[in-house]
Amino acid sequence: MSNKIISSTQNTYIKQLVVLKEKSRERKKSGLFLIEGQRELSLAVKANYLIETVLFFPELISENDISKLVSAETEKIEINKEIFQKLAYRSSTEGVIAVAKLKAHHISDLKLTSENPLILVAEAPEKPGNIGALLRTADAANVDAVIIANPKTDLYNTNIIRSSVGCIFTNTLATGSTDEIISFLKAHNVNIYCATLQDATYYHEQNFTEPTAIVVGTEADGLTKTWREAAKKNIMIPMQGEIDSMNVSVAAGILIFEAKRQRGFY
Repeated sequence: MSNKIISSTQNTYIKQLVVLKEKSRERKKSGLFLIEGQRELSLAVKANYLIETVLFFPELISENDISKLVSAETEKIEINKEIFQKLAYRSSTEGVIAVAKLKAHHISDLKLTSENPLILVAEAPEKPGNIGALLRTADAANVDAVIIANPKTDLYNTNIIRSSVGCIFTNTLATGSTDEIISFLKAHNVNIYCATLQDATYYHEQNFTEPTAIVVGTEADGLTKTWREAAKKNIMIPMQGEIDSMNVSVAAGILIFEAKRQRGFY
């Protein structure tokens, strides 16, 4: 049975996908989002995301290669260069766009499988690039969960998927309000360490070998008072330059990998 072919950017379905790509409201309404790239698609499939449709540009990827990425039941649509460029976020990519069902990630559904979890919490991150970088850091350290408090950006924003190089699919994710997340952590006896300058001690003087949540805030505003007061310790990274802050994903990487070092990872 031959695949469906769409050759016009004015096609109703293609117009719907453009809106899906650009509008968080439409993603929430439809429960769908776009995945671009072979690696990202393969990671989503591995993470048991339901792939509804795959659109492919045959000059960049063959139908045979598509069949290796998704199940035989997945709808496959051949598109031309003009449509692919309209849907693609990246200027250079591998010729595949998938339509997938998004997952809910509420903190009440989070199941911790480790008795000694290491968790990364980010409060109110806005920039998709920073969220993507945090997810890459979390994947590299194989943390037990990434929790976003008071999210200001849709997790299925195309730029988050791109900047995380698919690590949105490799991490265990949860979202919730600051109060909900603090309650969850305390209920699971997880020690909270907040990266902040207020009333803080040096991070390398702490014991991260017990159940631990490393909490980071935005570069502009830092962490709210609620987090600082809930912390077992407020921690900071000693710096020698003129400024008193660094990129949130860099800070998170330093703190998370110190915890991994203490736990015998290296």
